Amino acid sequence: MTHKDVERTDERGYGPEPWWAGFGGWGAVVLIVVGVTGAAWVFLRLPGTPDELWTGYHQAAKVVAIGMVIAGTTVIGRRRARAEGAEQAEVAAAVEEADHSGRA
Repeated sequence: MTHKDVERTDERGYGPEPWWAGFGGWGAVVLIVVGVTGAAWVFLRLPGTPDELWTGYHQAAKVVAIGMVIAGTTVIGRRRARAEGAEQAEVAAAVEEADHSGRA
């Protein structure tokens, strides 16, 4: 194989993302509400309820769990970004103070 036959890219060959990967905070809330509604649907045995009730509860619990994980990671990401922003503001204030004290 020659150099011309090989094409190099910086992209990595990751597989497809899961269906919930693009949800944010509000998407997590929607998933939790949909899961709780599904569990209530099974509890009330409304039309479309599976014959085995535990399967309906299991499916609803999975949706709620995914919503809670997304909500948790969103909150952690926001807290981390806020902490980094505060740290950068402190560094900028220290540099500004050092700059002013050096001139005086």
